[in-house]
Amino acid sequence: MALGLGWKLHGDGKTMGPDDVVAPDERLSWGKTVGLGAQHVVAMFGATFVFPLLMGLNAQLAIMMSGVATICFLLIVGGKVPSYLGTSASFVGAVIAIRAQGGTSATVTGAILVAGAVLALVGVIIHFLGSGVLHKLLPPVVTGAVVMLIGFNLAPVVASVYWPQDQWVAVLVMLFVVVCAVAFKGFISRIAVFLALIFGYVISWLFDKVFGQITAYDAGAGKITTHFRTNFDKVASESWFGLPPTSTTGADGKEIVGIHAPSFSVAAILLVLPAVIALIAENTGHVKAVAEMTRADLDPYMGRAIAADGIGTVIASSVGGSPTTTYAENIGVMAATRVYSTAAYYVAAIVAIIFGLSPKFGALVASVPGGVLGGITVVLYGMIGLLGAKIWKENGVDFGNPINLVPVAAGIVIGIGNVSLKFTDNFTLGGIALGTIVAIGAYHLARVLAPEDLRRRADAAGGTMISLGEREGDYGDADGVDDLYQDRPGGPDLRRR
Repeated sequence: MALGLGWKLHGDGKTMGPDDVVAPDERLSWGKTVGLGAQHVVAMFGATFVFPLLMGLNAQLAIMMSGVATICFLLIVGGKVPSYLGTSASFVGAVIAIRAQGGTSATVTGAILVAGAVLALVGVIIHFLGSGVLHKLLPPVVTGAVVMLIGFNLAPVVASVYWPQDQWVAVLVMLFVVVCAVAFKGFISRIAVFLALIFGYVISWLFDKVFGQITAYDAGAGKITTHFRTNFDKVASESWFGLPPTSTTGADGKEIVGIHAPSFSVAAILLVLPAVIALIAENTGHVKAVAEMTRADLDPYMGRAIAADGIGTVIASSVGGSPTTTYAENIGVMAATRVYSTAAYYVAAIVAIIFGLSPKFGALVASVPGGVLGGITVVLYGMIGLLGAKIWKENGVDFGNPINLVPVAAGIVIGIGNVSLKFTDNFTLGGIALGTIVAIGAYHLARVLAPEDLRRRADAAGGTMISLGEREGDYGDADGVDDLYQDRPGGPDLRRR
């Protein structure tokens, strides 16, 4: 069917031979499909609710809207590209910058909505004109630079907000993520963040029992207080079923974020637009990786997939939810099971929507101790930055060529150092936004001014975009979390497991 809802039963629906592959338009029995859908929920779960917390958005609402966005994505691509749309990390740095300038959650989601609309427009352009025009505007050297500065711009947030809340819990959680990601294969390594959250909760609870309260920075209070690391009072008082809350103002005058309408600010929009570049890279990589795994030509669906992600982001942010992106954690599940059925993703989306209809679940998510987030973010933010270097490496970018070296060097330092350029008392460009503009603009200026031989060298080395995930066996994702979960050693071995 055009919408990809007519699944054929694979064999008897119960057994799979050693070389069997379940195609996107096939399914196993509904019992097995539900089980596979549950695996996809676990794989995407940790990152999908961690990043809304880091952006100050409602995680319960984000989980629910990720399910809605996933269903829309699957319908738009006609069931040809199996994928889950989880929360994107690429917006975290810009959102933190917006809030540092006094922006509200409505301002944040308004900016994200516009970014989603731009991404959707880019997808439409690629669908009709092909990806060549995009690669000319955003060659690998520029895309890698933008992804790098988005990740490393977040380093001060870890140091000043999350790590100080409980440094010893943060250290233990960080080590747990590292060990879990590299010491285990398959599904365990892919859900390292989710397992680290559970581990962090347990350690924080034990520390409360053994050492008592901690005197440290409390993000909720915005100052140093003496408090327990874990607090489940809100979890106990909430009901099991109900819609996510509507945004209100608490007794202390602070916003309690929930469902809300977005508002729009030009300054905020300019801050988040660079994230669109990262989303283009990771969506392209996702489609290429799935195409390699399924041995199908998905290039005709590249533009649809990018547009669908943009539409998903627009839908989610229109009610106060988080930005979305395709998740490579779920690619890992498909690689391990050799089941690419989109029916499993519909199940995962429905489960996510059900979770989003539980206020008790939302309260549990909101109670994640700050030290736990500190240990997780110190790994995730660094990985986002290093994925920029990964783009350079895989595309053979030549930094001996000043066309590549000089412009992006300036853009990266501006982005990471939060350098700002003040135009008026009410309008300042800085950090990620200014760094991205400099990296793109200065690169193309350098190409115009450079001698012909330097331009030829730049085209010969890294002139063709090989997006994250395009190389065989590479299931990376510019979202920062996803390379953490790729199977090892990669390549065809994944499909033979």
